[in-house]
Amino acid sequence: MSNLLANLNNEQMQAVTLPPQHALILAGAGSGKTRVLTTRIAWLIQTGQVDPSGLLAVTFTNKAAKEMLARLSAMLPVSPRGMWIGTFHGLCNRLLRAHYRDAGLPQLFQILDSGDQLAAIKRLLKTLNIDDEKYPPRDLQHFINGQKEAGNRPAAVEAWDDHTRQRVMLYTEYEAQCQREGVVDFAELLLRSYELLERHEPLRRHYQRRFRHILVDEFQDTNRLQYRWLKLLADDGREGGAALFCVGDDDQSIYRFRGAEVGNMRDFEREFRVANVIRLEQNYRSGGNILDAANAIIRYNANRLGKNLWTDQGAGEPIRVFEAFSDGDEARWIVEEIQSLVRDGASRGEIALLYRSNAQSRVLEHQLFSAGIPYRVYGGLRFFERQEIKHALAYLRLIANPDDDTAFARVVNFPARGIGARSLESLQDAARTFNTSLYATVPHLSGKPGTVLAQFVRLVETLRTETAPLPLPELVDHVLHGAGLRDHYLAEKEGRERLENLDELLNAAANFVAESDADAETLKQPHALLADFLAHASLEAGDHQAEQGAEAVQLMTVHSAKGLEFNAVFLSGLEEGLFPHENSILETEGLEEERRLMYVAVTRARERLYITCAQSRMLHGQTRYHPRSRFLEEIPAGLLKWLAPPKPRASASTSGSAGYSSSSYRANAAPASRPELGGLRIGQGVSHARFGQGVIVAAEGSGSDARVQVNFGPAGIKWLLLGVAKLDPI
Repeated sequence: MSNLLANLNNEQMQAVTLPPQHALILAGAGSGKTRVLTTRIAWLIQTGQVDPSGLLAVTFTNKAAKEMLARLSAMLPVSPRGMWIGTFHGLCNRLLRAHYRDAGLPQLFQILDSGDQLAAIKRLLKTLNIDDEKYPPRDLQHFINGQKEAGNRPAAVEAWDDHTRQRVMLYTEYEAQCQREGVVDFAELLLRSYELLERHEPLRRHYQRRFRHILVDEFQDTNRLQYRWLKLLADDGREGGAALFCVGDDDQSIYRFRGAEVGNMRDFEREFRVANVIRLEQNYRSGGNILDAANAIIRYNANRLGKNLWTDQGAGEPIRVFEAFSDGDEARWIVEEIQSLVRDGASRGEIALLYRSNAQSRVLEHQLFSAGIPYRVYGGLRFFERQEIKHALAYLRLIANPDDDTAFARVVNFPARGIGARSLESLQDAARTFNTSLYATVPHLSGKPGTVLAQFVRLVETLRTETAPLPLPELVDHVLHGAGLRDHYLAEKEGRERLENLDELLNAAANFVAESDADAETLKQPHALLADFLAHASLEAGDHQAEQGAEAVQLMTVHSAKGLEFNAVFLSGLEEGLFPHENSILETEGLEEERRLMYVAVTRARERLYITCAQSRMLHGQTRYHPRSRFLEEIPAGLLKWLAPPKPRASASTSGSAGYSSSSYRANAAPASRPELGGLRIGQGVSHARFGQGVIVAAEGSGSDARVQVNFGPAGIKWLLLGVAKLDPI
């Protein structure tokens, strides 16, 4: 037992050895929460307070569950395999397998993953002859899953309009289809399990008596239904019910878009009358300066349970800050600094590049590729491998070369235009007969296949003709609109990130032109330049990314970085409108979640943290000007080491007002051009007669061409010509 409890600090020891009562453990980043959780389980078993079969432990990932089992195997003299340890979905699956009859399921029911579920919904729409443009399958998937996660069957959904009533009808039909086929989706696992326990009292009492201790990891990430499921098993906190031991960090709750409800922590404390709230604040990961910065940032959030990270390892290195003229300069500087770190003996695998939005990876990947530095995109795809980018490039390839069969096959029915598998089979058979490309074979087809395919060929021919005189970035933009890609992703509930990636493709085209060594005549022939651009994209999409297991720089969004740590972290794009994201600036809850995201980003660094920003950035194919992020302003100046003396420039205070001036990092560099805003400032609140109140997040142009981009919250983000729109400062 002394070995089990060795090297725990006072707070960890207190948490591990608590009596069998409800407890909330506020575990800060790097405070050893996994150790506390596993040691608590081992201590309960070793002291005879619970049999291994009487314990339930919930994690959020299979990886975390496996790690917990591995640690327990090393701690306990008995095997932990009989314990109920797993994810919510895994445990619900186990429960439903054991009681499939009571749950109304076949014994060998199958589970639909997200892709299978989407395919099932598409099949349903086709069977019912429902227009999938009016009711996009992915949007319907989000609607169904959202209702299930809220605990709502179709009969419980309030339908205020015809569109919602139709979606409820489709939800009903989808349920009937799944029941006929003996399949369940992920959201159904939890809802069906909850309903089983709720209505079947003898079964519920059995599990309430069996599980005397319920331990929950990452409690801040639970949604409402998951919390209700836990309450059922714990007998709603009644005397004699199971002891709930919940470990989490409200300051790291960053999955609101997935339904995570940080308020569950406060509700748990109130509803279960939790007397044991223990704060794990000693950090074993980062230097003092990094922790002081994280504490200073998160302190601006009002709705938090409160804690303050500290370390006994000393202050460590200062936080290095660099401000570039442009995003390209920012990326070049980051890559040069990585090269310097590696020359000094740093491991590439211990260097991470973090960014708020996936689209930001493109310029970083380009510079890493140019410098020959192996890299790996963690938890996602490289820029040129992403679905929406491959679709866009396929259309561009057809414009450059209509005989490209691979490109043709990829987008002939994307977005959907009624070209089925049978039509494509007929086309492929004819192409073999005539020994021509798919594109050139279309005129030889008759009947319905020939008609629908001819419409696609006409679309491509129109795009080829219309784009012939356009500069490359405008050519790309025209194709994105003309092919229907923008409208397709605009209709998706979570299509915003894909649209941001398409915008970044415009930036890639603009940067390619700027960096191209093509002569003037070639620059006047966009289709010739297009072929060069496509070759460039193919090269960057090649096998430069490091092989699995090889040492490589890690690229990832901040969301993907949660739970990870690195010796050196580069946090890029710290500008207002980018981080915090422009969609969150006018929402209190949204801004607080963005600040929690910043807190997570800062606390990923063990030894060295770099924060970078750019005075101008290519967005939507044009240069935009944004002030420095308010999060950078919230870090005490004494913790920062500017790698070039900063000059005052646009910055957003937490009240939302800002001024604008230039900054430089090269002694001989010319100051960046700035838009004239007629007395207004980026970051300033303004009022518009039609759109209401908003915040200026970007600007461009001068004189009569000056425009500002304003985030009007519910009314959306608008570009307004200053000479026309009447904006009143707030």
